[in-house]
Amino acid sequence: MASAANSVIDRAAVERIVRQVALEYLGRDSRGKAPELVVQASSRHMHVCREDMDVLFGPGAELTFDRPLFQEGNFAAREMVTIVGPRSRIISNLRILGPMRKQSQVELAFTDAIMLGFSNLPVRLSGDIKGTPGAVIVGPKGVVELKEGVIRAAIHVHMCPQEAAYFGVKQGDLMKLRVGGLSGLTFNKVHVRIDPTSRLNVHMDTDEANACGLHLTKDVEIFK
Repeated sequence: MASAANSVIDRAAVERIVRQVALEYLGRDSRGKAPELVVQASSRHMHVCREDMDVLFGPGAELTFDRPLFQEGNFAAREMVTIVGPRSRIISNLRILGPMRKQSQVELAFTDAIMLGFSNLPVRLSGDIKGTPGAVIVGPKGVVELKEGVIRAAIHVHMCPQEAAYFGVKQGDLMKLRVGGLSGLTFNKVHVRIDPTSRLNVHMDTDEANACGLHLTKDVEIFK
């Protein structure tokens, strides 16, 4: 009798699990086709404010459009500067990205930071520069000494509210990015950034892209 009772209980439990899995599967399917994900490597660059632009390139100077970036309204400018690190090491031809921002900042990969002499450059989201190291920036018309603003950019995903609803995430959440291929790996701390004008797009730095062989595969997936 005890064996029969256990058999009934086990069967009921199995049926509940099957129903739950089926409902979850149907729920995922009802969301429709997954949004197309674009993953890109972002090389070292600078964002500049109006005040620093005037010093580096002359009063009233504007950024010159060179090519569009994936996110609408953003572009690579023709203007470039030289950054001088704490050990007087330099990287020239540091490209500026537009449009101009309220604060200047420089985004580097880990190897860029080591090259310039930064021993422990903090990993931050763009715009979060309080308490970060500074550097000397040299332009064709003048020199700016940034008191702060040099960071390693944290890997992040841009998305619009509809895409955030699809994935069930909110601003500031962390997601995972799986990159397949021979050098495939999974990034566990991809920061979510939501804006109505954004397109689904992961930004990683060049070191991260090289580590996972991003240029060799189109097998990418982002998930909670």
